[in-house]
Amino acid sequence: MSGFIATLHAAWERADSLVCVGLDPEPERLPPHLGSGPGAIFEFNRQIVDATRDLVCAYKPQFAHYAAAGAEAQLLSSIEYIHATCPGVPVILDSKRGDVGNTAERYATEAFVRYGADAVTVNPYLGADSLEPFLRHADRGVIILCRTSNPGARDLQDLRIGDRTLYQTVAHLTATRWNSRGNCLLVVGATYPRELAEVRALVGDMPLLVPGVGAQGGDVAAAVSHGQTAAGTGLIISSSRGILYASKGEDFAAAARAATQKLRSEINASRARAGRGTRSA
Repeated sequence: MSGFIATLHAAWERADSLVCVGLDPEPERLPPHLGSGPGAIFEFNRQIVDATRDLVCAYKPQFAHYAAAGAEAQLLSSIEYIHATCPGVPVILDSKRGDVGNTAERYATEAFVRYGADAVTVNPYLGADSLEPFLRHADRGVIILCRTSNPGARDLQDLRIGDRTLYQTVAHLTATRWNSRGNCLLVVGATYPRELAEVRALVGDMPLLVPGVGAQGGDVAAAVSHGQTAAGTGLIISSSRGILYASKGEDFAAAARAATQKLRSEINASRARAGRGTRSA
């Protein structure tokens, strides 16, 4: 079991949680009392992290939200803060990188060296050689886009290749070829529960990053029942806007905590428990 996968398993157990908070700050939606100075995004993230760290299995900052605001330094500070104050809670850098060899090497260095992320999302469209620069970091997670949560996912991901769809082919390749170091995960959206079940059947206990609950409308119970492993884990269920912007006021961190607790309880109500079926938390 790779370093990242082992850390994730421990985080699931410690927090009794499959919740991942997406740290996707939108400057125009930050609470007004934080102002708009050069440290506003970090301060927003810091308070969210302080309010939720005992309830989550991971945090997932989305790179574009920082790059568009010229806030890469605040992204780095946020990741460093999580590592310093939330030992054992991994950070997933959601950057969806994918390019030819030497450029992919730079993207891997960006994620794992510059930002110190524990895992990164990648696009497999260019094939195995574009993934290898990430995969060779065996202690880090490589989270491969498979069945994304957006409506347009059908345009390409449902195309058939022989007796499989494209997303099923990605899942099969990940499980049988690309995961030789045991550090692969897949992205499968909560908005497609049937596909979640299909991917789970193809990849066994491989962890799945599941976006699409909350603002995108994915059903929590369906995502859990279709995507969980026999042990009631195997999922990183990510919510961003529904947690970050639960309140627009000075109580935003308390509201984020309440929203995280609610999501964790909804997830846990549908989880399998060894010898006990399901239970609420």
